[in-house]
Amino acid sequence: MSSRAIAIEQPRAASRTSARRRAWKRNLTGYLFIAPWLFGFLAFTSLPLLASAFLAFTDYNVLSQQLHWIGADNFNRMLFKDPRYWRAVKATLTYALFAVPLKLAFALALAMLLNNGRLLVYTYRAAYYAPSIVGASVAVAVVWREMFSRSGVVNGLLSGIGFQGPAWIGEPATAPWTVILLAVWEFGSPMLIFLAGLRQIPNEFYEAAALDGASAWQRFLKVTIPMITPLIFFNLVLQMIFGFTVFTSAFIISGGSGAPLDSVLLYSLYLYQAGFKDFQMGYAAAMAWALLLVIACFTAVIFRSSSYWVYYESETVTER
Repeated sequence: MSSRAIAIEQPRAASRTSARRRAWKRNLTGYLFIAPWLFGFLAFTSLPLLASAFLAFTDYNVLSQQLHWIGADNFNRMLFKDPRYWRAVKATLTYALFAVPLKLAFALALAMLLNNGRLLVYTYRAAYYAPSIVGASVAVAVVWREMFSRSGVVNGLLSGIGFQGPAWIGEPATAPWTVILLAVWEFGSPMLIFLAGLRQIPNEFYEAAALDGASAWQRFLKVTIPMITPLIFFNLVLQMIFGFTVFTSAFIISGGSGAPLDSVLLYSLYLYQAGFKDFQMGYAAAMAWALLLVIACFTAVIFRSSSYWVYYESETVTER
């Protein structure tokens, strides 16, 4: 290499080194800012996750502190030797099957009612959102349990119009519905998401549909629903995950037992009983991983099917 080439290459190498040094400093600054979150993620999420994966293949008992490797015996017990496990699965699937669609439908209906500029509409929005702020709390679940007791407010109202109400939380046929109704009552968060989406739909779409002779129901089906399908998809995924992991309401309403006759024995409640009541932490860890796999499968199905029913305006523009 000639001296002239060397003289040209040296400044370039120095410039590249300086650029790498500046990039390293910028990255270091970013890592320092997220260091608290990284520490929390590693200490309180990653390590417990790895520990639970190991415990799922052991018979770890919290009281005796004994731990033996038993392979897949916990999963074999779940699938073939534990009838309460399948009752918990049935109760959870029933809860998710009814609570999630009803909650989303109710949230969308109220969002459409509040999507206008009438007087005090902002006050109504805040009032309707309030249940979601306190909906999952223990206090609200206790109030809900008292409302649906044999001498509660609900039966008091029914007796006032000549009906004798049942013991809602004391009968297997009605107890699950009290938990489902509590979930539907916590509609505020999806309602606000739907409301934000409804306000983004251009009025020109509705005007064009009206000029073509579309009725209000047709405008809802052909304009509103397609335009908010991304929000339906988003809310569906979140509420589905919540439906499979709900705990507080089932615990309070059933007194922590899943009664009556395990009709309110939701999966998370049975997992809690196995780990913190029976102290079978290995079995509880196996149940937790099974739940994770089931949620992952349902989420994958929803994502896979979204290409057939979720409408994205940007994709239509690109295709054109």
